[in-house]
Amino acid sequence: MTREITTPIAKFIAEKILKQPNKEIKSDEALISSGLIDSFSLMDLALFVEDTFGVKIEDTELNADTFDSLNQLAGLIESRK
Repeated sequence: MTREITTPIAKFIAEKILKQPNKEIKSDEALISSGLIDSFSLMDLALFVEDTFGVKIEDTELNADTFDSLNQLAGLIESRK
């Protein structure tokens, strides 16, 4: 199930946020703490997650504790389904 969640998120980040469609993002790669995505991009990512997976992301969750890797995001999404 995790791959079904992480693959579309990785694709969104690579294509829409980084503008590097061929970039591979590993499931445990740091997104925020490494500077790969910034606070503006984080909002876009949260909206994508909400729209794509039908879950609600709280503003307090938009941080490196919950959004710093694809695995963390997948865990958050799975806990809401």
